[in-house]
Amino acid sequence: MKKVDAKKVVDILRKTYPDATCSLDFSTPFEMVVAVMLSAQCTDERVNKTTPALFKRCRTINDYADIDISELEKIIHPCGFYKNKAKNIKLCAKAVIENFGGVVPNNMDDLMALPGVGRKSANVIMLEVYGIASGIAVDTHAKRISNLMGLSKETDPAKIEKDLVKLFAKEDLKYINHLLVWHGRNTCIARHPKCDECTVKDFCAYYNKRIRIL
Repeated sequence: MKKVDAKKVVDILRKTYPDATCSLDFSTPFEMVVAVMLSAQCTDERVNKTTPALFKRCRTINDYADIDISELEKIIHPCGFYKNKAKNIKLCAKAVIENFGGVVPNNMDDLMALPGVGRKSANVIMLEVYGIASGIAVDTHAKRISNLMGLSKETDPAKIEKDLVKLFAKEDLKYINHLLVWHGRNTCIARHPKCDECTVKDFCAYYNKRIRIL
């Protein structure tokens, strides 16, 4: 896809999904970190149903570091993989306290050095907490739609991100993940894509290939 077409895609999707924002609920930087961790292999809806009890129990980052792991596991159990997530939440809290004075860092390298925080999560935290779009979070929606539309031929999320960053204008980076997520949930649904209803189908490699075959 050409840069000029990529710009058109962003403009169209922003009109299609004017309310496209992060779906995770949080009120402090570390709550965002926790919510992102819990969202791995779990829906944002389920995370948002689970976090109120957790956020009420843990008011400060020190509470996350000190909470008994069995209690933490019980609270976050509905989000799946609760044992590993609980371990990482406690380790991450301790790392932020010991290495960053209790303040969630605002750069990719430091964030990715935290237990349980990978590149995708770091991109989300950077954007949602600090308003910095240094890259693009490539989740399952972003990966699938990028491949279908022809935004990237790569399968590795890190390589897809590099392609997207090169393709989209810097000022649009902050919109890309949200738009692709909303598009994936509402139109470009994995098992039943609504291609005929898609507002960016004219720019989609998958759709145009399908039309040619038909």
